[in-house]
Amino acid sequence: LAERCRQGLAHDAAGWAVRKRELTGKSSARWAGSITKATHDQWALARRGQAAYRGWLRGQIASIEARLARPLGAKANKREGLVRGYGSRGEWHAKSRRLHTLKDRLAAVEADWAAGRVHMVRGGRQLAHVRHHLAASGLSERAWRERWQAERMFLAADGESGKRFGNETIRITDTGRVSIKLPAPLAHLANAPHGRYLLDATVRFRHRGQEWLDRVTANRAVAYRIHHDVLRGRWYVTASWQRAAAPVVALDAVLARGVVGVDMNDDHLAAWHLDTHGNPVGEPRRFFFDLTGSSELRDAQIRHALTRLLHHARRCGAAAIAIEDLDFTDGTSREKHGRNKQFRRLLSRFPTAKLKARLVSMAAEQDIAIVAVDAAYTSRWGAQHWQQPLTTPTRKISRHDAASIAVGRRALGHPIRRRTAPPHDDRSDRRGHRTVQAPSGTRRREETRPHLPGPHTRCVSPVVERKRGTSLPSTVRGSATEQQSWQQDSLPLSV
Repeated sequence: LAERCRQGLAHDAAGWAVRKRELTGKSSARWAGSITKATHDQWALARRGQAAYRGWLRGQIASIEARLARPLGAKANKREGLVRGYGSRGEWHAKSRRLHTLKDRLAAVEADWAAGRVHMVRGGRQLAHVRHHLAASGLSERAWRERWQAERMFLAADGESGKRFGNETIRITDTGRVSIKLPAPLAHLANAPHGRYLLDATVRFRHRGQEWLDRVTANRAVAYRIHHDVLRGRWYVTASWQRAAAPVVALDAVLARGVVGVDMNDDHLAAWHLDTHGNPVGEPRRFFFDLTGSSELRDAQIRHALTRLLHHARRCGAAAIAIEDLDFTDGTSREKHGRNKQFRRLLSRFPTAKLKARLVSMAAEQDIAIVAVDAAYTSRWGAQHWQQPLTTPTRKISRHDAASIAVGRRALGHPIRRRTAPPHDDRSDRRGHRTVQAPSGTRRREETRPHLPGPHTRCVSPVVERKRGTSLPSTVRGSATEQQSWQQDSLPLSV
């Protein structure tokens, strides 16, 4: 890893071959390939993180410079693209000092980026920081050393199709027996033929075990990673493989059986099944999860909530799930929401990207498509047009439930708003009901029922209307553009 970091941008295929050749003499060709690939992937990961940090610094500097250029107490103007100014002279001075600090950081990052130099800690920077604060963390030096060595030690090998059980380096049979191909310097430790070391313990895969068994039985490639968990005192084996690409299905075919609209929130997912006409069917569902605690606990909570959501979609008979295309990257900045630290923390911990990526991968296993729609005004318009009409004495509809209907209707191509309510008794219709939904073939804006000329409706005949020569006014409010409906095109993430 140190040799790869020293090469920086000068690394190429020839340099990779040289490093692999040097390691081959000390171990073997297989282990040399695994080691060089793992170190190159780690360097590439640090490089991507460096690029993300550089982009974040540039965005912060641009935001602060824009606000410093505004007068104190100036209000924002979205039409002119002007941001609000700082509230006091003290805040303005503090932000100007922070601007110089961020510029110094950006200069250092730019120098590292140009030179191809990355900074990484094998085992984790956070764990290395704990070494200097053992009393605060409640760990002894021995306990910390065990965790440090466990984080830095792992055994990984890629699979090979056509080889026995899909992996020649770390082989796991269909009965769970594990054997490792030892390198040449350790060949004298082999306890099995052909220089292999056979472990006493057996392996069981509780998650997707049958799928793993089908692959190793057919000698298809399976990659393994062996690591040690110090807290539990156990060794774990992680198996992974590449899945075939999901078939591409037309969006109309996916939405033919309706859709399950989902409104993502900080502590739960609000879901409601909609038919092809955009009508809510059944009762709303909520799938709660807890984002507090360790990262492993948060991932387990998200997986459990998404699993229940997918099972609900299959029970409803829907072949698609509509979600909001959310991105809170800009919203976590202090320049965006000021001193509202609680709201910024809420946006920071909300796993929008992870939730979407995990939902897409899990839905592919269930043959369910994911459709991402624009999240603009879904909560506001859903509460305005759907919360009150669907609320009954025995069923209380929340704002999030109404937002899930708005998300589903936008995915289906329908406008979010309902039909207009019937007029008063002294008008054309006598308590006529006009809140029903339009048929599936209607894609235009749902307006009031047209007035038919005649004595019953007291409407002017078409002949008189033509004589009047009415036309659309030239004002903006009465223009033809306003009378046309705007529809959000759905963006399929996976079909």
